[in-house]
Amino acid sequence: MAARVASADETRACEHATMQSGISSAELMTRAGRAAAAIIADKFASSLSDGALIFAGPGNNGGDAWVVAESLAQSGNSVRVIEVGTPKSQEAIDARTSALATSGVRIVETRSSERLVIDGLLGTGATGNPRGAISDAIDSINALGKSGADVVSLDIPSGVDASTGEHDRCVIANETITFGVVKRGQLIARGACGEITAVDIGLLDDADFRSLPLLVDSQWVHHRIPPIPPSAHKGTRKHLAIVGGGKGMAGAAILAGEGALRSGIGLLRIVCDPSSVVSVHAGIPAALVSTWPQTAEHLSSVIDPADCIAIGPGLGNSPATRDLVERVLLAWTGPAVLDADALNVFAGDTPSLAQLLAGRAAILTPHPAELGRLLGIATQDVVQNRFEVASEFARTINAVVIVKGSPTVIFGPRGERLVVASGTAALATGGSGDVLTGMTATLLAQLREGENRALEAAACAAWIHGRAAELCHYVRGVTLADVLDALPRAWNEEPPIKQKGILAALEAHK
Repeated sequence: MAARVASADETRACEHATMQSGISSAELMTRAGRAAAAIIADKFASSLSDGALIFAGPGNNGGDAWVVAESLAQSGNSVRVIEVGTPKSQEAIDARTSALATSGVRIVETRSSERLVIDGLLGTGATGNPRGAISDAIDSINALGKSGADVVSLDIPSGVDASTGEHDRCVIANETITFGVVKRGQLIARGACGEITAVDIGLLDDADFRSLPLLVDSQWVHHRIPPIPPSAHKGTRKHLAIVGGGKGMAGAAILAGEGALRSGIGLLRIVCDPSSVVSVHAGIPAALVSTWPQTAEHLSSVIDPADCIAIGPGLGNSPATRDLVERVLLAWTGPAVLDADALNVFAGDTPSLAQLLAGRAAILTPHPAELGRLLGIATQDVVQNRFEVASEFARTINAVVIVKGSPTVIFGPRGERLVVASGTAALATGGSGDVLTGMTATLLAQLREGENRALEAAACAAWIHGRAAELCHYVRGVTLADVLDALPRAWNEEPPIKQKGILAALEAHK
């Protein structure tokens, strides 16, 4: 079961709706704590052999920690708890009382020989910088982590804002076990979370819950990637035309073409500025190469055979670019992917772009600055509102919009939202988006027609793009050539796959 992504307010709303349906807060706490204990016992068995040291805060996150303490002790483990504040809610008080009545659980002041530390200080509802005893406890946990202990955070690392990911002083965890939904802040502050495992605590699966963004995982992606049958030929693998490669920018078109070829396109044509023809021929010999069309007949000859058009990589932002994009989109009414300057030339004039895209499956792939120009807002506003910013835009333009970043959020024209959290900072380099454009256009060409065609092509390509970066294992020293070399493995892995930093599939609660 794939996970949903929620803010702190949305998480509380889901929990409230579940409790309104008849499941108590105490039951949710018990489910969360027992599920976390089961995962800890499985993943950290070696460290747990020396016992567990649990930091329990005064809120319901502390109550979760007391349930974990009881569950681990019932399995025969030694559990020592450092209390940081008195439990406030009745559920947390009851969880503490029950845990302390269990053999093997005791309250202590300092660490003994434990190699496993569990953070139950602050939960989803906490905001602002930690202070006082909580701040001191965070420092203690991090010191233990630096000395070699495994650190597991319950729901979210204490000190990380569950909605924004903002943090000053926070726990740096090796593992975060999150309850019911993945928190937005976890996907933004992944460096503090370590590996993230979401567990199912039985939140009410109602319309509001299903309206939350879906976190795309390996199973979701590989279920949708179209197979290439043994009888395939270049025609059945489809024909893609990439329009780009302006003067001095042949590399962008080459990278887009490489992304397409590494994603299984059957026939590739690159349509570029005359000055880029030699470079493109040399850089990607498998491609057919044409110059930017000057006449209607020339335009027809280069785009009519295509199953999809990708336009934008290395075009340059000028009136001539706007004219070229308009001529291509007026002459070609099939599926299209628009990136970079094919979007920049419509800054402040998105109605014209919507009119050009009407009636086709279309995907836009802006990074935050490009989307900001289209919407007339600051780049920082795009970043801070990444989970909502393009919802209305996707509806009005009737296209899928990939808002690239960490995480990437994909918006559909019918209000769909998908989140892709795969990837590393190896993708934070010039040309990475061009590779994604070629990959996205390949899938858009190959997927069967249907209302979800563009949405699925965008999400699958973005996830595989990130997964290829993860398979490079490093950031410094990795180039886009390494990412391209990793694409065959990324496309052909067998799910389920634990991607670097997050396991999207929900574990069943115990």
